[in-house]
Order: sequence, then structure tokens, then C-alpha cells
Amino acid sequence: MQNKQKLTFPALFHDSVKNYGQEDFLSFVGDTPFTYNQVNDKVDAVMALLENAGMQKGDKIAILSANMPNWGVTYLAVTSMGAVVVPLLPDFHKEEIKTILEHSKAKGIFISEKLLPKIEQIKCKGLSLCVAIEDFSVLHIEKDQPDQTLLKPEKSYAVEEDDLAAIIYTSGTTGKSKGVMLSHKNICSNAMMSRNIQPIAVGDRMLSILPMSHTYENTLGFVLPMLGGACVYYLKQPPTPTVLLPAMQAVKPTVMLSVPLILEKIFRLRILPKLTKTPVMRSLYKVSFIRKVLHRAAGKKLMKSFGGELVFFGIGGAKLDKTVEKFLIDAHFPYAIGYGLTETAPLLAGANAEHTRLQSTGPVLEGVELKIHEPDPVTMEGEIWARGPNVMKGYYNEPEITAEVMTEDGWFRTGDLGSFDNKGYLYIKGRLKNMIVNSSGENIYPEEIESVINNFRFVIESVVVQQKGKLVALVHFNKEELENRYQHLKEEITEQIDQKLEELRKELHDYVNARVNKFSQLKAIVVYSKPFEKTATQKIKRFMYA
Repeated sequence: MQNKQKLTFPALFHDSVKNYGQEDFLSFVGDTPFTYNQVNDKVDAVMALLENAGMQKGDKIAILSANMPNWGVTYLAVTSMGAVVVPLLPDFHKEEIKTILEHSKAKGIFISEKLLPKIEQIKCKGLSLCVAIEDFSVLHIEKDQPDQTLLKPEKSYAVEEDDLAAIIYTSGTTGKSKGVMLSHKNICSNAMMSRNIQPIAVGDRMLSILPMSHTYENTLGFVLPMLGGACVYYLKQPPTPTVLLPAMQAVKPTVMLSVPLILEKIFRLRILPKLTKTPVMRSLYKVSFIRKVLHRAAGKKLMKSFGGELVFFGIGGAKLDKTVEKFLIDAHFPYAIGYGLTETAPLLAGANAEHTRLQSTGPVLEGVELKIHEPDPVTMEGEIWARGPNVMKGYYNEPEITAEVMTEDGWFRTGDLGSFDNKGYLYIKGRLKNMIVNSSGENIYPEEIESVINNFRFVIESVVVQQKGKLVALVHFNKEELENRYQHLKEEITEQIDQKLEELRKELHDYVNARVNKFSQLKAIVVYSKPFEKTATQKIKRFMYA
């Protein structure tokens, strides 16, 4: 990297305050935003609170809260004094929270009022400070009450690039959470490098809909806009359509970050049913040029529903369905794909909306090295290895697990399978751990079969697993849409829907097996009545269904 700036949070935030002091920085939708100067004053006050509560450089401070301006204030205050942030996902169960607080040796926690019940019964050794994040009032402290009239810290702190900034506990698809140790340099360098993909500057408005406790939203949805003087808006309620639609009209965001599932649901539940609601429309939709015209018209409406001023809609966290991506291309929707992991703070590859390629995550991020380890001589696919300033320091208190994924010369084994094209664009095949090897030694990628299943009508999502050596698909159908179709039957509706689900199951079985190779043929399809359990980035927790 060319930039010689010190890659620590206090250094970067100081520069942003200096350059953009009067500009808007953090806000709830509908509220008056806090400027960079005002956020700086709040950061100083929280540092003074922590200092007076006896917190020191290197201490672990947890945050358990939904997204809000004070989440970012807390994050900057903790890291600016050289302490370590431990972000907790609001969806974590109270037992997971207890385990993480104890494992991380957290000394303090900032928590939102709604989540207080999750820790009220928890007795964690060493947790001496509890602060309400809404107003920074002290709820509990195991020493003399700190002087909350102090507005500025009394000490100065030497924070270095290699100092630990955060321990992020993953909510993975394979079970056990691990504490990913990210330094100031890991996170700050990744945000700086990401500016080369999509500059975000004064006047840009970002609407945040993913949890800030996840590194994707944290680095790219908080640190990156901070570097350029942009403003980030937060929702006061979960991002359901009834909350999100008016928020987008109010903010008119220029930038958003999302996961594939959100756009996939919009396409399958809102757009596709309207484009194929009659037999005539279904026939027309099969014609390529007509389908593109319909997609373009639907894209204009979609842009308008997002506020009409989007220039960058980043998608990451999982692979985007090919059919949905084709729609976005036809629709001229300004989407962009990125690839990364919590362990890489997170971004490894990506492109902006002008340089996307179908099913690719884009080229390698400047300043990062990627290679395909021992590629297959025919397909050129293999495990993706990464090296760079954004690669984690390791898993907290887990040297054995760290050694499994880190080589002695600094390469991180991502566990993802992929390949590069001749232009340097990366294509992800699937997770190495998800790959199924059948009795004939053939590699089967569940994600590819699921992509076929998910494009069948009425299907919302699916998981392909191996049971007794056979491939089985668990499928969640859109029962609500079926009920709307058969609501005129009244008393007979339940019986009709059950009958229709059975017909769809059989039809789907034939549909899939006609479209996959012989090694990927499904033995059975099981109708799953509930949505599948998911991680923070909306990836299905496969370990629960294997």
C-alpha cells in the first residue's frame, strides 16, 4: 500500500474529525445526525468513564447491542484507549454469551436495554462493569462509582498497529464459535484497501441493516465510511419490509451492504410472482429478450423502492444465486460482490458495480495475496489461501486450532474452494467442509444442487445433506404464497395445501435430477416446515441438519 498513515483507530478517527468535523457521521433514521465533532466528544466521555472505572489498555470490553450510533461511539472509545472490543451478536443465546464473556475474560460490557435479560442471571468471573449503551449510565460496577461528570480522559494512550483491537466470535455454519483476534492494522488496512474498490465520501449516505458485531458490517459499513466523511444511518427496529421501505425513502441511501438472502427473497417472493402470475406471462417470461425487458422494468421499480439514489449495493457473506444475479444485471441494479472471512477482517476480493462479472467475487483486493493451493489439474479449482496485512493474529486462546489454518509463512487456509479466470477474477465453488465425496470418489458440491432447487417455484431455501450415503434435500417451501393461491377454498385449504406440497415435492425431485450430473442425483426430498437456522450473515447452519 502506498499510504503511510498510521493504521490504528485513534489515528484514523483523529484524521476524520480533523477533516470532516462539521459533517454528519452517525444517526438513527429520522433523527438529527451526530457530526464527527460531536461523536468525538462522546468518545472522549466514554473513554473517561472507562478510565475512571479502572479499565486499562489490553482489557476486554464487550458490546451486546443492536445497531445504533452509540455502538460506534463505544467501539471507537474502547479501541482508542488500547482496550479490546468483544462484539457479541444480539442473536446469541444467553449460554453462548456467558461462554464468550468468560472465554474472552471480558472486564466490562456495554449493553442495550432490550438485551439486559440475556445477562441478568449470568455471573461471570471478572466482569466488573456494566453500562447501558443508550445513555452510557453505569448499571453495575464492582468498585467506587466512577465520576461521570468527567468529559475527557486524563491519560494518553500509545496504541500501535499490531495491538489487538477486537476479538470477534464467529457464529459459524459448523458449530463451535471461535474468537478471531484482529489487530488495529488488520481492520484499518482492510478498510483503507477497500476504498480502491468503491470510494465513499462526504455526501454519501449509508443505511446499515446488518449487525455491527459482524466484521463485514463493522469494517465496510462503519470504518470505511468514517474514512471518507460519510454518514451512516441505523434502524430503530429490525429490518423487516415495513421498517426498511420507509427508511430507504427517508434516507435515500447511496450505499448499502447486504447478504444474498435479502435480494434472493425480494426476487423470489415479490418480483418473480408478479412477472409470472398468469399462463400467458409465464410463456412470455421464457423468451430471452422479453424477460430482459421485464427485468429492466422491474429494476426501475426496485431502485425507486431503495430510495432512487443507490450507486453501490454490496453483497457478501455467501454466494449469490445465479438466476437472481442475472436479474440484477438485466435490471441495471448497481450491485457488487465481495468475498472475505471474519479471519481476514473481512475483504479479500471484490469489484464495484461497473466491473462485476456473473458469479465472480471480483479480482483480489490490492495489498492482499490470494492463491489456489494444489489446484486440480483439470478444473484448476482448489482451496483458496490468503496472505496480507488483514489476516488475523489467530484464534484467542486456541493455538492448536490456529495452527490448523495458519502456515508458518503466513498463509491462511480459508476452507473455501475456488479458481481464477484469465483476467484474475475469483470464482467460489463452495466450502471445503461442505463438499461431499461419494462412494465412487466423486466430489459433490451441495451449494450447486441447492442453487437448482432454490430456483424452483415456491421454494424459499434448501439444504442438501448426505444421509446413509445418499443425497437428501431438505426444502422449505413458501407456504404463505400457496395459502394465497388457495384461500378461496376456505375449509379445504389445509388439505389442498398439503396435497399441493406433496405434488411439488415429487415434481421438484424430477426437476432437480434432470438438471444435475448423475453423481449429484437426489435420493429424496424432505419438506421442511420452518425456515432454517442461520448465522449473522444469513448462511444456513448446516451442522444442525447433517
